Formats: sequence, structure tokens, C-alpha cells
Amino acid sequence: MAGKTQNIRQLVNGFSRLRVLIIGDVMVDSYMWGRVERISPEAPVPIVAVDKKEIRPGGAANVALNILSLGATPLLCSVTGNDEPGKHFAKMISGLKMDTSFLISDNKRSTTVKTRVIGNNHQMLRVDEEEENLISDKSSSALISKILSVLKAKKADVVIFEDYDKGVITPELIEETVTAANRLSIPVVVDPKKKNFLNYRNITVMKPNLKELREGMKIDIDKDNLTDIKKAAAKLKQSQKIDTVMVTLSEKGIFISNSEVQEIVPARVHNVADVSGAGDTVISVAALCTALEIPLVTTARLANLAGGQVIEKTGVVPVDFAQLIAEAEKEKIF
Repeated sequence: MAGKTQNIRQLVNGFSRLRVLIIGDVMVDSYMWGRVERISPEAPVPIVAVDKKEIRPGGAANVALNILSLGATPLLCSVTGNDEPGKHFAKMISGLKMDTSFLISDNKRSTTVKTRVIGNNHQMLRVDEEEENLISDKSSSALISKILSVLKAKKADVVIFEDYDKGVITPELIEETVTAANRLSIPVVVDPKKKNFLNYRNITVMKPNLKELREGMKIDIDKDNLTDIKKAAAKLKQSQKIDTVMVTLSEKGIFISNSEVQEIVPARVHNVADVSGAGDTVISVAALCTALEIPLVTTARLANLAGGQVIEKTGVVPVDFAQLIAEAEKEKIF
């Protein structure tokens, strides 16, 4: 597919015109930051003297933050609990000037909270409060209705499924959304997890990491064997009728496969502080580039830069667009 964006300035302008429908599991990322100076006398564990606490939008909401940071407009569709974390979440989203009208509050559900304890800028512990059962039929129907109304009104240029296996994305929701998007020629980009992996069919882009590809396809893949990766990607594309597969390979980069190219686009060497959230950043860049019909190799190179940027920072953070543009210009991506 020929790219329409020819330079960085056109990329910036192109991103700013896009509206992105993001469907998935949202959560509250809670942080406790502090210093480690001694070991507990009660057990061989470090004591973190907490200096500050912080909460951030996480999960699919971090994708929305990335989309916002990249200059586009996110439309976040999800379900939270009608509890204190859920109320905090809605307040955070509203404070970021994002539309909250696509969020559903469910009295019978609890909001996912992931608490990370950071000592001396290193993650010491993570505590998860969550439920993974499917959302109720009532919440699912309400969410599908909101999604279809956005698509039918042609208010979205691309759809992202950000699946964390927490129950918001159901097989019926996937089928109805993909059918409507395909009918309207709106590209669908998926960041999958294990449970729904094979429910994603007739989509534009699938972006698993190697572990997700192994588990989803139920096959063994040697991360150092390009032939294995190529075969798995080809099987995935054929069986699920997917146009493009992007497999993130951590420090090795991204394997890309469509009708024109099959190769690994290498990543630069980075000082890794925290890999949390890197996949959210990669899928955000991939979705916007897909909507603008940017060539796949260029998309992967830009996504590599963006993902590399966020892993150098502690905690889940969105991409810095100005820094990304500067790095893209330096690397002569366009």
C-alpha cells in the first residue's frame, strides 16, 4: 500500500485529524514511590519508605493517553465498576479533556486497580485488584450500542481493540464491531490476549507479542528463529483473514508481515527502566499510521522509536510526541 504521508509535518497534521475508537479493559494504575534503605526484620524483603502516591489511567486508557499525546482524538469505550476507583478513573479521564460519554458504570462490577510499589526508581512489587469474568449482558449490550453509534455516524477513522483479558471485550462485541467497521471501510487494529485471540477475524492489523502469538496459536516458536516466526504469522493471517501481522519481539524489534513484506524491523538499544505500557504505545502508533496508510516498514520504525522511548521511563507513561518527532527526523524515517 502506497503511503500518503511524505514528511514529518504531514504526519503531525495527519494525526491531528484522526478520531480513534478505543475498546478495551481500562484500569487504575496506582503508584507508591519511595526509598529503600533497609531490609525488614520481619522477612527478607526491602522496606519502601513512601514519599508520594499517584494514580494514572491504565490499560486501554493508557492507549487513549498515547493517542491524545500523538495529537489525535481518542474515544474510549469501556466498563468500570460503580466504586471509588471507578469514580476516580472517570474524573481522571474528564480532567484530561477526554469524552467520558462512552464509559459505562456497572454496579455489579469492580474496577481493576494495579498498584505498583517503586523503590529507588525500580518496581519492587505489584498488587492487582481485579475480576476477569465477562461483563454482564446488560453492560455488553450498552457498550455495543455506543460503539455502533460512533461507527454508523462515521466519527471514527480507526478502531483499536486493547484486550487485557479482563472481560470487557466479548466475542459478540468483537463480531458486531468488526462487521460494522468493515462495512464502513474503517480499519481495525488489535492488541490481543489469549482468551479472545481466535475471535479476532477479518481485521486490518493484529499486534501480538511473541508470548501472545505462542499462546494464541498454540504453537512453539523459537524467538531466535525467523522461519518459525514467519510461519506462525502466515498461519495467523490465513486462518483469521488478517491483512497485517506485527509481532513485537522486545529488544529485537518488530516482525512485520503483509502481502508486500516479511521482515524484522530492528529496535535501537535502550536503557530499559520499565517495559510496562510499551505495547500500548506501539499499538497507538500502528493504528494512527494504518489510518493514514503509511507504509508498514515506516510504521514499524516509528513504533519502535515510540516504544523505546517509554521503556526508558519508570511506570506506565504515554509517548512524548515532540521527542518522537525529533528522533524520527534524526533517524530519517520519512
